[in-house]
Amino acid sequence: MLLPKENAREAAIVDDFEVYGVSQLSEVIGFFDNSLELQRTIVNTREEFKYNINNYDSDFSDVRGQENIKRALEIAASGGHNLILIGPLGAGKTMLAKRLPTILPPLDLYEALDTTKIHSVAGKLSASDSLMTVRPFRSPHHTISDVALVGGGTNPQPGEISLAHNGVLFLDELPEFKRTVLEVMRQPLEERRVTISRAKLSVNYPASFMLVASMNPCPCGFYNHPEKECICAPGVVQKYLSKISGPLLDLIDLHVEVTPVNFNELSSERLSEKSESIRERVTEARNIQIKRFQEKADVFCNAQMSPNMVRNICRINESGQVLLKQAMEKLGLSARAYDRILKVSRTIADLAGSEEIQLEHLAEAIHYRSLDQEGWAG
Repeated sequence: MLLPKENAREAAIVDDFEVYGVSQLSEVIGFFDNSLELQRTIVNTREEFKYNINNYDSDFSDVRGQENIKRALEIAASGGHNLILIGPLGAGKTMLAKRLPTILPPLDLYEALDTTKIHSVAGKLSASDSLMTVRPFRSPHHTISDVALVGGGTNPQPGEISLAHNGVLFLDELPEFKRTVLEVMRQPLEERRVTISRAKLSVNYPASFMLVASMNPCPCGFYNHPEKECICAPGVVQKYLSKISGPLLDLIDLHVEVTPVNFNELSSERLSEKSESIRERVTEARNIQIKRFQEKADVFCNAQMSPNMVRNICRINESGQVLLKQAMEKLGLSARAYDRILKVSRTIADLAGSEEIQLEHLAEAIHYRSLDQEGWAG
């Protein structure tokens, strides 16, 4: 195959396939009349994949303090759960979110090829790329349009949710996104694919991603702050939070409150745990889930369980039922939130190596529903 040099490395990942990159048509003519010798492009897919699989610029060891938030991110990564971080300005929400891909299980070769295909279709691969070896992290600006997020256009192209396939979609300052943009994302979140229909064709793009969102608790950013006072008028906090619909919040498994790091933690010389060691625990928990769902073709982690699977797999004892009933009544949780709590409980149990969901696993999962608890938004 002869093709532009910019695409040569991408095509060369196919085994036993001769690929030559050219920059102008005269080189093609010279190649066929034997007046010009072209250099074959060779890519050792497995060697390159193995070499670049842990190629991250950031690490969890960069983060001082925030051990409870790291724990929440570890749970989210272990079960593939969606997550929202709520906290004041400068608390470290974005810094933590950007490091989530470093603790996710490494891409396998099939996932890498699947992800590469999408980025190739969208024209996002550079000339030096042949195969995507790390999980994508997409962070669109809050001014993004519906089409740019989910995909579409005159000639349908994949949107940000498909470019985040097998990786993380990070929505910073979630309430600042247009409501229509957020609502159009709900169906792909549940179905893990997006269908774009036009008069002459219909295109399916995969969209199996982890949603991580962050937001300030109010317009001034200091609601529930331990030291600074919120200056927002009465009712403003509720109005600010209402920009995010209840059905969308129900699709987010973990609601985590992020508080500012104090000076002692910032100045501490104690080394934080590296992403590599957290990833080992996450991968171990994912392996348990892969074994659990080995007979299910389209389920790979706890977050993807159907309601019927939740009832069969996430069984809790009588004391757990009492605790969950009290939480449901006090917090006014929906049936969807009920399933989310059970899924997160199952992931926490997997991390602990427990076959059964214990009371402490359930209690921790309930704790991760901050936006449902009294004290938020008045």
